[in-house]
Amino acid sequence: MTSTPKTLPLPPVVERLQTREKNPICIICVGMAGSGKTSLVNRIQESLEEDLGQSAYCVNLDPATLSVPYEASIDIRDTINYKEVMKQHKLGPNGAIMTSLNLFTTKFDQVMGILERRAYPDEQETTSTEQTPNPPMDYIIIDTPGQIEAFTWSASGSIMSESLASAFPTVLCFVVDTVRCASSPNTFMSNMLYACSMLYRTRLPLVVVFNKTDVVSHEFCLEWMRDYEAFQKVLDEVSDSSGFYGSLTRSLSMALDEFYSSFANACGVSAMTGNGMDEFWTTVRKAAEQDFALDYIDDLKSRIDEQQARNQALARSDIRRLQRDLEEN
Repeated sequence: MTSTPKTLPLPPVVERLQTREKNPICIICVGMAGSGKTSLVNRIQESLEEDLGQSAYCVNLDPATLSVPYEASIDIRDTINYKEVMKQHKLGPNGAIMTSLNLFTTKFDQVMGILERRAYPDEQETTSTEQTPNPPMDYIIIDTPGQIEAFTWSASGSIMSESLASAFPTVLCFVVDTVRCASSPNTFMSNMLYACSMLYRTRLPLVVVFNKTDVVSHEFCLEWMRDYEAFQKVLDEVSDSSGFYGSLTRSLSMALDEFYSSFANACGVSAMTGNGMDEFWTTVRKAAEQDFALDYIDDLKSRIDEQQARNQALARSDIRRLQRDLEEN
């Protein structure tokens, strides 16, 4: 008699999307160093509390920052001493950040427990002696380290992103420095290439946020995304567009043209003045309610089915190997 492999369970977010009218949206803010991620998180918190009258639960994952302008409900610095990690393990700045994230990931199940108790108090078992639970929160905002590679291309970053997406509708917010893009189309292409790679790596809904629009309008970035010829024309006008780097940028722009054609979640904001926040919230809600609830969940179910099929094939192979061994003996 053979045993059938157990069916892989679906993550809790699938049932919650089906049974609940409202779920808190998790926003993971990532981007190049200096793009204004922390300032944007601060603006997001202020916009939620002052303009929309909703609650924001902010999580700081940057162990090396000296201070944050927003009120962090969970802060990695309360658990991990960045300088002590650098000293004990004899690491450089970036290595210490990655090690700090790895150490924090070992306790991330506790973080998820705190977030789920705060987000879904009705799912928790309470006794008569316990205090009245806090009202559910509306948004979870994740602020990541300035060194983007430390989070997006590390095992700890993948674990934390997948854990959050398994419990809440999650959106990846890629923050772009609009001023730097205006000074160099090559910088714009580098940002778009990174955004595209993160989209296909995490498979989460992606929102590209062009920050610092109080200095330079982001309309030229949207035009470059929509009009291939317009971007090529700008490259022709730039002096450093010749040579290998220029040819590479042109080739990449052609390759990303398909990415642009199927991508619509882009907006411009100013973390300093708050301009564009209405469009930001509209774009984030669309990504969470449509892209995550439909595309990401369908893709997740397909991956679970594929894993289940691999497990079954492996089990059948083990059974055949066992039968051959028994027949030989």
